[in-house]
Amino acid sequence: MIHVSEVSGKWVRDIRKFVKMNKNYIAKVLRVDEEKGHIALSLKRVAKVDRTRKIQEFRYEQKAEKILNKIARKKKITLEKAYELIGYELQEKFKDMFEAFELASKSPEPLINRGIKKEWAEIIHEVAKESITKKKIRIKAELNLKFYTDDGIEKIKEFLDNLINKYGLNIKYISAPRYSVEVESDNPKLAQKELIKQLTDAVSKVKDGEAEFKIIGEKK
Repeated sequence: MIHVSEVSGKWVRDIRKFVKMNKNYIAKVLRVDEEKGHIALSLKRVAKVDRTRKIQEFRYEQKAEKILNKIARKKKITLEKAYELIGYELQEKFKDMFEAFELASKSPEPLINRGIKKEWAEIIHEVAKESITKKKIRIKAELNLKFYTDDGIEKIKEFLDNLINKYGLNIKYISAPRYSVEVESDNPKLAQKELIKQLTDAVSKVKDGEAEFKIIGEKK
């Protein structure tokens, strides 16, 4: 259950303006009442960065399940049976199934080295290699940057040059005070994690001004 006071920081007059039927939302667990079987959730207490990260993780889980379903069809078993025979084991031995499939797309050895039976490792390698294409993906963020000193323009230039020279980011001017920040990678999951870390570190060092960012998502 999400109490109306946990939907938004704004006054909620019409709940339909904040949540829609048949859509997925990221919520924070506040309390769990095991006796009643109730879980109290909050939408407003989820940070934008965490919301973006969780949505991305959910998408990877969906991709992983599609790959597992292909494996199940090759083995002539149901998806549920595939989870029982190998899916849950992959989740236990790796961070998630998609990570296991990414590693297996190059070679079955990483799975075998983690204790996955050779028979399973080889068929996973075969399916993952077909399913996971290493296309370059651009991870995009929007940066808002202001300085309140007389040399504000110089400080903005120095800030952006540091991001370019230190991390190799591609930065474009949108309109004051907004800038587009992009990085290209064939590993979008890792690239987004690194971009968040880099921008968080950079904006935390801003003095005599304001800086914040949000991840926009992936662009092919």
